[in-house]
Amino acid sequence: MPQLSMSLRPAQVGFILALLASTGFAAKAIFAKLAYRYGVDAVTMVTIRMLLSVVLLVGIRLWRTETGAPLTIPQKLWLIALGVVGYYLSSLLDFIGLQTVSASLERLILCLYPTLTVLISAALQRSRIPGRIWLVMLVTYLGIVLVLGPDLYHARADWFGVLCVALSATTFALYMSFSPRVIQAVGSMRFTELALGVSCLAIVAHFALTRPWSDLQQPAPVWGYGLLMALFSTVLPIYATSAAMQRIGGAKTALIGSFGPVLTIIFGLGILGEVLTPLQWLGAAVVLFGVSLVNKKD
Repeated sequence: MPQLSMSLRPAQVGFILALLASTGFAAKAIFAKLAYRYGVDAVTMVTIRMLLSVVLLVGIRLWRTETGAPLTIPQKLWLIALGVVGYYLSSLLDFIGLQTVSASLERLILCLYPTLTVLISAALQRSRIPGRIWLVMLVTYLGIVLVLGPDLYHARADWFGVLCVALSATTFALYMSFSPRVIQAVGSMRFTELALGVSCLAIVAHFALTRPWSDLQQPAPVWGYGLLMALFSTVLPIYATSAAMQRIGGAKTALIGSFGPVLTIIFGLGILGEVLTPLQWLGAAVVLFGVSLVNKKD
């Protein structure tokens, strides 16, 4: 990545990092579905994922020798708040919603977070949203509707579940909107380690209060998929997301993340044997075109 940074503009590096992060997050659902075949429940799977993420974080932290300036009290409070909101509360609300909402509808609702991030970021910065960004949002959501439309045709939703998923999208949008200013102050690597560490502690505490520790006794493949999820769908994507936000901001990083649901479906084709209709292929192409517009000059 240092050599890549030397040959590309910061905005281009940020675009690539955001796309890589979106790819990693998209693979999470595939790893989870493969693990669910062994009978593990969602909360236990999330806890295994976060426990292994902590191990990876400790390893990365020992490898990195730089420490940085001491954190101020406001910075510590922001890190705790963003860690709880970003990867604990949003995940918890999402899993509660999934108990009564179909996976297809859940994916579509979560796709609202890029738009919410753009609107919240613009309000915080008191800036006007460029016309190109409005075009990006319109194009990407049109593509998402085309991709998810066939699956949503027979969807039935419980309103409480819909509300929980919508709140999940909102909390993650808040995380994406408020994180850049903290990242600029403490650094992307340090921010990632501390915020993810807070999230891990919150999820483990939630598990300890609601489940017996014996639930962690799962077959080896479950822990294997948990390790893959921790590395490729948690730690590395979160580092990439923080670095992307440092370069291009939370709004553009979120818009590039709109490609995540399409990637999840594409991964499902080769790994889970799912089928994509011609209309869904068209939607995937539309989303990819919309995401590519994010990296164009104003």
